[in-house]
Amino acid sequence: MQYIELKSALKDFTVFSLTDIQRIEGDFHRRRLNEWQDKGYIKKIIKGYYIFSDLKLNENVLFEIANRIYAPSYISFEMALFYYHLIPESVYGITSASTRRTYNFKTPIAEFGYKTIKPHLFFGYNIVKYDNKCFKIASIEKAILDYFYINSDVKKESDFASLRINGELFLEQIEKEKLHKFLSKFAQKTLTKRINSFLEFLSADKKV
Repeated sequence: MQYIELKSALKDFTVFSLTDIQRIEGDFHRRRLNEWQDKGYIKKIIKGYYIFSDLKLNENVLFEIANRIYAPSYISFEMALFYYHLIPESVYGITSASTRRTYNFKTPIAEFGYKTIKPHLFFGYNIVKYDNKCFKIASIEKAILDYFYINSDVKKESDFASLRINGELFLEQIEKEKLHKFLSKFAQKTLTKRINSFLEFLSADKKV
């Protein structure tokens, strides 16, 4: 297979794997990938996953890549809160929830971080479509629950304040019924107590 044939066959792929190529050409040898990297045609993201070097990177593309290179996963935690304009500054690294073990990848295009949640908690994400492609990202309700679930030390008002969440926007956008329905699935009394304290903190702050 020549590079131009690969580019044509995978033109609709944001990120592709060796397996994707071997579905097209069964006897493809991975040394060709090394040759194409050396020539600057493709970039390796992590072992087994590549992008074309001329791929234009933006938030949507990076989110889709994050979903693909460590599946199953969805964007959550700080990155999702930033996506919904609930925290003021950009987040270092793209944070995701996954049923696989906690892992971080430093790649040529971004740092991707994954934190473990139990399989029964893998829900509450939306599928966002863009340019005939898509990525999975936690709803606001699930993103905040995931954050508190992983960060068990966040429990005091000073901790809540340090999150710098836009309380007014948060309270306007969340569906409290959905939040509590999701919260019940965690089945953790301490988490429920912390979330309720957080909501009280935001409500009190809004009244000031």
